[in-house]
Amino acid sequence: MSSEILNAMQISAMGMKAQGARIRVVTENVANADTTGKTPGSDPYRRQTITFKNELDRKNGFSQVMVDKISTDKKALFPVKYIPDHPAADDKGYVKMPNVNSLIELMDIREAQRSYEANMGMIEQSRSMIMRTIELLNA
Repeated sequence: MSSEILNAMQISAMGMKAQGARIRVVTENVANADTTGKTPGSDPYRRQTITFKNELDRKNGFSQVMVDKISTDKKALFPVKYIPDHPAADDKGYVKMPNVNSLIELMDIREAQRSYEANMGMIEQSRSMIMRTIELLNA
């Protein structure tokens, strides 16, 4: 069996792991899209972002994708919504809402899903090549 095929499978598995982490971050954002602060002036849920990095696997001699860090989006402002009877409403009746945009999250999760599926396809192709090689050797 070729070590290149096994390396390709390992690279794809690491890609799937990274995209799985991305999907978890996005689903947490969506789950907290309406989580406001508890008191007037307190901050609501802040959107999380994930970044990746390439890391060299010195043992096997190839680069693989890894989660670099999960951080909060401090650039996007909190939108405000007029809800005067909410416990977190300020003196004018406005409540800070999370900086989660459902459309962005939807696009992000679809991209992560496609990347996950592409990596899964690569593993399936590699597995098929290994099985075909075994069949040829046994013939």
